[in-house]
Amino acid sequence: MADMSDVEAALLRLASDVIYPEGPQAPSTVGRACLLYRGWPQAAALDADLAAGRLHVTVSPEARPQAVTTRYPDRWDEVAAPAPGLSVVVNGRSATVEGSAHPGQVAGLMVDGMAVVHRTAPGDTPAMVAAVLATYLRTRRIVTVEGATLTVPGTGPMVGRVVADRTLRRETRRQRQVFRLTAWCPEPGLRDALSSALDAAFSAVDFIDLPDGTRGRLLFRGSTVSDQGRTARVYRRDLLYAVDYATTVQEVRPAMIFGDMRVAPGGASARSAIS
Repeated sequence: MADMSDVEAALLRLASDVIYPEGPQAPSTVGRACLLYRGWPQAAALDADLAAGRLHVTVSPEARPQAVTTRYPDRWDEVAAPAPGLSVVVNGRSATVEGSAHPGQVAGLMVDGMAVVHRTAPGDTPAMVAAVLATYLRTRRIVTVEGATLTVPGTGPMVGRVVADRTLRRETRRQRQVFRLTAWCPEPGLRDALSSALDAAFSAVDFIDLPDGTRGRLLFRGSTVSDQGRTARVYRRDLLYAVDYATTVQEVRPAMIFGDMRVAPGGASARSAIS
């Protein structure tokens, strides 16, 4: 799920890309070192850094409460359906397990109307998967195993399949929060240059990426200037942005492996219900 802290971190990353487009080891776009962080600055540290010519950029949420903007149906949507790394290749009366047997997969065989499956576990290999499937089949058939290949003498057509777990996501709530992006500078010219660069870059961004795979809608809400240069030599500008973002939950669910199969009556071989 995306939390308020994730939104703050995303805004900081965007600001960092503006100030240090070539990375933090390269010079900043305004020619001064700049500290970027969440929260409000500590007064003594800020004064010392500004006196030394270092700038600060902070991100913090406004004190006003979040607005609930939930408006989408409460449903599960598929986020990822990875292709299995494992395969079961059928050749006549033999089936060979190939590929990577990493966890989160289900390998199966349909033999004469009997379906056997194995959910992969850490440490599994294709040969181990073949051996497990053979063990299940031996309750009704003669099966031989050589390496990752199992053979069922006298059987009809076999069907081999592998499916992988799917990741589903559900949006449980959506909210809009205003965040304050603040430039703290020792000179008005630096404040203007830094704030203008940030404002121009943020104005071209409609959505920010969040770690749960969702995106937050970025909306400009205004700007204010605070000039304390006569007393504390702090020249500050605030850029206010509302971010509309979702709270989500995710689940990993197994996929169906033989849901499209039908079994012919009288113990005849199973056939696929789809081509």
